[in-house]
Amino acid sequence: MQTKAFSYLFSISYFGARYKGWAIQKGQPTIQGKLERVLKFVLGHDDFTLLGGSRTDSGVSCKQGYFQLFLSDKNDFAEETVSAINENLGGDIQIQFMGPVRRDFNLIKASKRKVYRYFFTDFTETPALHTAWLQLVFEKVDLGKMNKAAKVFVGKHNFSAFCTPSPTKTDFEREISRCQILLADEILYKNLADPVYYLEVVGTGFLHHQIRKMMRAIWYVGSGHWDLSEIENRLNRPSEYWGKIPPAPALGLVLWSTVLDV
Repeated sequence: MQTKAFSYLFSISYFGARYKGWAIQKGQPTIQGKLERVLKFVLGHDDFTLLGGSRTDSGVSCKQGYFQLFLSDKNDFAEETVSAINENLGGDIQIQFMGPVRRDFNLIKASKRKVYRYFFTDFTETPALHTAWLQLVFEKVDLGKMNKAAKVFVGKHNFSAFCTPSPTKTDFEREISRCQILLADEILYKNLADPVYYLEVVGTGFLHHQIRKMMRAIWYVGSGHWDLSEIENRLNRPSEYWGKIPPAPALGLVLWSTVLDV
């Protein structure tokens, strides 16, 4: 139970390539670990608790996420304080103060919708440096076939065949409201390769490696290695043994936006 009297909401964005995900891991650089070290330095104490809205995997980036900060003493988070935090974060992590929230506000429960995008290209002449921002697929893919595959994931399903399960996880049912392949028209991606595609997945929550395994399965269909039935069978009969699907590499994945009920 949270005992600190004051609660504050921040938005956060980060380039995840240098970090082993959000959650603190001993001896590893993580988003939460760096954020807590900088907060301790700028605030001058460690009497705070931090709650992240999304536990992104190693290498995954975030365009719009949130975290909640609990303090024992009131802090108005003046512009100079937030600027000092961002300066010490170094640029690859940036935060914005959203304001105080009621003490019983729960960021996890308030996250009503998350949008993830996975960026990729089958343009084999993509410069190596550009693959920090998107994943290169080494086979030509069929956009129409991939979109048919993506649509199969829409709805409420048991995704146990499309995640990396843990011994403590028993609920594998998740609902996806949108899943489609689109052409990236942002200037950044247009300058990286031609064409650049992205998988956009919208839902309330996701399992470990779920989107990356879905991406891999969609590639299999798009390149002709799988029929649609390979995905349908795994969703319709999740309790059967299926061969493991390797997750797509992390660097193409971005938590694009988060919708909160504040």
